[in-house]
Amino acid sequence: MSIMIGDIAEESIIVDPSTKCENVYSIFGEKSALEGIVVVSEERPIGLVMKTQFFQKLSTKYGFDLFMNRSIDLVMEEEFLIVDYSMPITDVSSLAMNRKQENIYDFVIVIKQDRMYGVVSIRELIIKLSELQIRIARYSNPLSGLPGNNVIEETLQNVLFYKQFSVFYIDIDSFKFFNDTFGFRVGDEIIKETADIISDTIQAASNEPSFVGHIGGDDFIAVVPHYDHEEICKEIISRFDHYILRFYTEEEIEKGYVHGMNRQGIYENVPLVSISIAVVQNKTNPIISIEQLSREAAKVKQRCKYTPKSTFLTLT
Repeated sequence: MSIMIGDIAEESIIVDPSTKCENVYSIFGEKSALEGIVVVSEERPIGLVMKTQFFQKLSTKYGFDLFMNRSIDLVMEEEFLIVDYSMPITDVSSLAMNRKQENIYDFVIVIKQDRMYGVVSIRELIIKLSELQIRIARYSNPLSGLPGNNVIEETLQNVLFYKQFSVFYIDIDSFKFFNDTFGFRVGDEIIKETADIISDTIQAASNEPSFVGHIGGDDFIAVVPHYDHEEICKEIISRFDHYILRFYTEEEIEKGYVHGMNRQGIYENVPLVSISIAVVQNKTNPIISIEQLSREAAKVKQRCKYTPKSTFLTLT
C-alpha cells in the first residue's frame, strides 16, 4: 500500500522574500504552535524558516539588531527538502532521515505541478509512516509479506482514477501439480521467490508510485501508473524461468514437461511450471470499476492459458 506525501501535506504560512524579519518574528509570536514558515516567490518555494533556527540566529550577539529590519531572504534556509505531491511517504521518509542532523526536524516542502502545495512535519510523517507499516503488517499475506486483498481492493479503487495505468494479474501455471509432486515446503519457496521477483522488477522499473500485492495462493497483482509494461513482463518472465529450472532434470527441461499422476489418479504429461501475466490498461478502453477490471483480466488470463510456457498478453 502506498500513500503519497501530498495526501498528508498541510497548508503552510508563506511569506514573500522581501518580508521583514520583524514581521516573521511577530507571526511566530502570535502563533506559538507554528514550527516553520515557507518563503515563496512566484508560487515556487525558495526558502524555509524554521522557528528554532530563526530564534537561534536572533539570539546571537547583535543578532536581534542585525536582522530585525532586514528581509527574511537573508535568514531563510535555502537548502531544504522539496518533493513532489505524488512521492510515496516511504521514499520521503528515507530522504528526510538522511539530511544533516541540524535539519532532521525541518519541514518537508511539497509541490504539485511545480507550485507550492504544502508542508509535512517530521512528527506527522513518522506518525503516518507508523500507521502505514502497522496496517500493511495487519493485512499482509503471511507467506510473501505482500499486501493482501483488503489493501489490494483499496489500491485498485484509487487506480481507477489514474490518468494512465497498467495492472498486472500474475499467476503460476501448473503450480498445483508441482506442489503435489515436490511438497508444500518447496511450493512455498516458489511463492516467496516469485513475490520477490515481481516486487524487485516493479520497483526497479518505475520511479513513480507502484504497487505489488498477493491475492492468495499463486496469484499476484501489480500496478504502475503508466503503459510501459513490456520490459517489466519480459524481466519477470526471464527471472522466473531461470529460477524454476533448478527443480527439474535436464531430460524434463528438454522435453518441456513432467510425466506424473494428476489429482484424479491419471498419468499425464504436465508442462513445466511457468508464469502468466495478463495486463489490463486504460489506454484505449476506459475502466470504470474493479468488477470491469477483473472481468477484462479474466479474459486475458484465459488466453494466456493456451500457451504452455511463460507468457504475457495485454488488453489496452
